Amino acid sequence: MKLEHDRGGEGGRLLVLLHGLGATRHVWRRFLDTQRWNESWIAPDLRGHGASAHASSYAPGLHAADVAETIQSLGRFDEMIVLGHSMGGVIALALASGWFGIRPARAFGLGIKVSWNDEERTGMAKMAAMPVKSFADKNEAIVRYLKVSGLDGLATADSEAAQTGVVQTKDGWRLAFDPATASVGVPPMGELVAAAQAPIHLACGERDVMVTRAQMAEYDSDARSLPGGHNVMVENPKAVWDWMSGFGA
Repeated sequence: MKLEHDRGGEGGRLLVLLHGLGATRHVWRRFLDTQRWNESWIAPDLRGHGASAHASSYAPGLHAADVAETIQSLGRFDEMIVLGHSMGGVIALALASGWFGIRPARAFGLGIKVSWNDEERTGMAKMAAMPVKSFADKNEAIVRYLKVSGLDGLATADSEAAQTGVVQTKDGWRLAFDPATASVGVPPMGELVAAAQAPIHLACGERDVMVTRAQMAEYDSDARSLPGGHNVMVENPKAVWDWMSGFGA
């Protein structure tokens, strides 16, 4: 599936930005506005999110195949670096395997939830089975979207990130993402790390309620803790850029 995306810059190095569950490509706007990347970049809406089409399956491998197809449609690049947040980080690690026709030079996973209890697994399954909820008022839908995406307090209701998180239908306003995207499931971190054919790097915000540095260190002994919360790339883009720059990105 070719994905709706934003792209910019020019040059032989491509930075691929992958958002998390429930978000859209616009979550990267503040990160890009810091202007620390002077070459090519792409930020897609993953399947079932934003302006990209909904699908019958949301397995990580299908997400990775979509991203690879979209990148291949842009032409050839000398080097590719992938940065994924949360679920997007899982997809970044899947791409690092080289199984999908592209092979990044490095893959960065930010805020990936790597430890799950039974209650959390059950909660994800319930979310995936939820019917689509419609709101009579656009602002109500936006408030809900900001909470679900973790952007509450980080993005204003009139921001691009908030406005693109909802869509209008004949029944009113709804969140743009498909609730069934939660069926992506618990990431097989051990298998992804073992399959990686490129260096992988993990980090999370020091106030991230989803994951800790110690949990990530099981998969990356050099995992970092950055000043910020779960959406640290929105709260503190400089810290993320500095982390990546330490590895030549």
